[in-house]
Amino acid sequence: MREIEFISTGRPTSDGAGVRLTRLFGGAQPERFDPFLMLDEFGSERPDEYMAGFPAHPHRGFETVTYMLEGRMRHEDHLGNVGLLESGGVQWMTAARGVIHSEMPEQQHGAMRGFQLWLNLPAKSKMSDPSYRDFAPGEVPRASLPNGIEAVVIAGHLVADDVSQAGAVQRPETEPQLFDLRLPAGSRIEPQLADDHRVLLYVFEGQISVAGQALAKNQLAGLTDRGPLRLEATSDARVLLLAGRPIGEPIVQYGPFVMNSREEIEQALRDFRDGTFTG
Repeated sequence: MREIEFISTGRPTSDGAGVRLTRLFGGAQPERFDPFLMLDEFGSERPDEYMAGFPAHPHRGFETVTYMLEGRMRHEDHLGNVGLLESGGVQWMTAARGVIHSEMPEQQHGAMRGFQLWLNLPAKSKMSDPSYRDFAPGEVPRASLPNGIEAVVIAGHLVADDVSQAGAVQRPETEPQLFDLRLPAGSRIEPQLADDHRVLLYVFEGQISVAGQALAKNQLAGLTDRGPLRLEATSDARVLLLAGRPIGEPIVQYGPFVMNSREEIEQALRDFRDGTFTG
């Protein structure tokens, strides 16, 4: 069975124009989470903690995945894409050689809650064409399992308990699996995951057990890389499951640029300064 290798908790920080969030991982030791670069959780009912949003800023060399639990956020980018991310919706942006975009709240009150994940691209794809897609809540596949578990299948393919459900997005290069699992107390799930893939779990409601070890609310766990996985809910719980095939290439990051060498980072900075960033 896969077991818990480490447990960590996020650190409070802010990003954009002052949006309060919790950085669950990101920055130091990115190879530890390969192919995942960063995971942020944002959640507040105070407009002063999210209303400033994320004004126009650049990205190069990776993909961003935003999953909105509650709230409304509007995307605009230099390619002319405009999208509204609503509760239960997903936004998948492949920055590749370059995107300049903004993410701004479209609400004056109420909760703003969700996650943003940064997913690395292999060297051969870092300077490919950028792309953007948003998925309305009704376009994100969901699966109901016989034991009462409900799953939102954002990426990859969920196979568990005689249920098979493809996600909204497939990425053959990193084979990401991204599931939001809602587990009633006492339920159990054994999702099929490939050996040698990175597997991370984040509990954002309740508590679960992994191979007999407890994982509480607001804890992130990295798992061993082989064997079946069994999750058991010791209370009503909600878990974000991330799995993916490591790329195994050097990772050099400078802010919103993620490349394979310092020279490529310096080129990105020159391109942005010279106005040739997006090609």
